[in-house]
Amino acid sequence: MSDTPAPRIPTIDLRPWLEGGADARAAIARTVDEALQTAGFLLVTGHGVDPALRSRIREAARSFFALPVDVKQPYEAKVGGRGWLGPGAEANGHSEGTETPPDLKESLTFATHEPFEDPVVNAEWYAPNVWPAEVPELRTLCAEYLERMAELEKRLLSLLGEALGLEPDFFSRHMDHPTYGFNINWYPGTDVVGDPQPGQFRIGPHTDFGTVTILDRQAGRGGLQVYTDEGGWEDAPYDPDAFTINIGDLMARWTGDRWRSGRHRVLPPPADVPSEELMSLVYFGECTPGTLVESVPAPVGRVAYEPVDSHVYLREKLDSITVG
Repeated sequence: MSDTPAPRIPTIDLRPWLEGGADARAAIARTVDEALQTAGFLLVTGHGVDPALRSRIREAARSFFALPVDVKQPYEAKVGGRGWLGPGAEANGHSEGTETPPDLKESLTFATHEPFEDPVVNAEWYAPNVWPAEVPELRTLCAEYLERMAELEKRLLSLLGEALGLEPDFFSRHMDHPTYGFNINWYPGTDVVGDPQPGQFRIGPHTDFGTVTILDRQAGRGGLQVYTDEGGWEDAPYDPDAFTINIGDLMARWTGDRWRSGRHRVLPPPADVPSEELMSLVYFGECTPGTLVESVPAPVGRVAYEPVDSHVYLREKLDSITVG
């Protein structure tokens, strides 16, 4: 029997979950529950998303980010909008009340692609996505990727329901017509962004706001760090085949703080490799507008939060990180 402690952020293979027997599924559910109590993060393999698709999206997005600013300018958007978030648009640390300088990144940001029947919901949570004409292939690639993300999100939410000992559709039934956000984050080197200011990050310390985040990232010195009670800030484990999964604030509230909203940050360009360039594909899972998020009662839940409208909560959080 090994004395090696279990990793704080384990890797879960989804194939036994989807295809295995009751014992295999129960073991996975236990591992998920334990990991989300301490760090709020998992790595997930066996998801079936083609790595070539992820590479092609990065290639197309890189072509856009390399364009002159005046060509990108017409696509400019605000946080929570659709289009290009240029340098200085966002400061994620502000969501924790920390007055950090703006994040050292650019993003292409897309969101919910189908309109809602309710015109009030439509007015706030739907607008046509803005696709750069300079890279026409990006739209088709992202449409395929987002289809895969919606499927994976539902599978993960079913796993999370069972990990709490609840019905498999406890969370996923709130996904009839969910909103989502999708960011392609470009983290250039200091040749583009200049030397970091004190306390400045590629993305400042924060937690995500929704249910689950599905992150496809690249390994780097100036990469993702996660916070755990046992280890403080530490580099997130990396597996090129895996998605990094973390739960957000809404899911933490839903579970009565049994599970942690995964706190994380992305380090600035490293001083010894200042030209390092990374790109992340980030899918922010949410739920159907108007969902009432009520804490699961004890003994599963640990804190009974006041019920909250999911999208009132999300709007307040998005506004908090907008610069200007």
